Amino acid sequence: MRKLILGLVFAMVTSVANADYTMIVPQKPGGGTSVWAEIVAKELEKYLGEDINIKHIPGARDIPGFNAWHNEMRNDDKVIMVSHGGNGVSFLQEEVDYDYRGYESIGLMNLNIIAGKRTGADMSNPSFAAGSGQTPEAYAFTMLICGPLAYMYEYIECFNENVTWVKGMSGSERRLAFKRGELTGTRENPAAYKKHVEPDTNAEIWFHHGILQADGSHADDPNYPGFQFEELYKEKWGAYPSGEFYNAYKLVKSFRDGMQKALWVNQGNPNAKVLQDALTEMSTNESSRAIIEKKVGKYEWKIGSDGNAHRDTLMSFVTVEALEDLVTFNTEALGLKSVFKVELGLK
Repeated sequence: MRKLILGLVFAMVTSVANADYTMIVPQKPGGGTSVWAEIVAKELEKYLGEDINIKHIPGARDIPGFNAWHNEMRNDDKVIMVSHGGNGVSFLQEEVDYDYRGYESIGLMNLNIIAGKRTGADMSNPSFAAGSGQTPEAYAFTMLICGPLAYMYEYIECFNENVTWVKGMSGSERRLAFKRGELTGTRENPAAYKKHVEPDTNAEIWFHHGILQADGSHADDPNYPGFQFEELYKEKWGAYPSGEFYNAYKLVKSFRDGMQKALWVNQGNPNAKVLQDALTEMSTNESSRAIIEKKVGKYEWKIGSDGNAHRDTLMSFVTVEALEDLVTFNTEALGLKSVFKVELGLK
């Protein structure tokens, strides 16, 4: 009997040890992050030596899936959280349960957002689809249009006078309206830009935000060189953007882009090193890189300690003043519900 019990215990332990990994994706199948996760999981399996199952937990603004992982699954050593830029924006301005500071980075792609425009359109009076995902672009093109202003209310007035901010569009409706010329501007992540904007012969690049560097600056995007926002601003206005409005932009832009495609486990997860090593192998393998870059473009991976440092750089942008300005412009210009999370700026 003792041998039988020991055998059963050994079988159970072995089964748990060899259990498949699960990736939690906070949206339904077919979304941008879902497609990215499926590609990465398939490639990562080759180097991990274990299967990875995708579990979708969709919900409003993709918050419920991240909250569920934080509250119910993060202590499971075989569960990986896939977060994206929308989660980053929600972290800044909505009541959420998750907190990036308590997690270990497996790795992330240091991505960008690209804004397109109708060829030859006058972008001093753009028409653009509203939405929380478009917040960083609204800040950027407001600065391009209005230049250096002293006060927040001036930016709000300039935005209201010059921008047609069209509310109520879904992603597919926004893309169709842009293709028809009903909107003069649009924005997409790299994979979606390659799919929806680049093939449009009546569209061209407007600007991109740049690639965040470890020192908090931005580098040009090698996939779309020559259109970085700060450089275009300097070309038009004679100096780089600065001040409180720019700081609010940099805060929301960096969380939106810097957390766009990221993999997390709980701090202390014993499988973190195994996952990080497998991701390093995947990201340096020519075949796997080609598969991922065909979909997304050539962007740098930040893995393990580099991913944690990237998160820490983002957190350095969080100040009480930037959060307050973010909420003010969001609510008074963009009409977005935003919570002033003063506690984030005090930590």
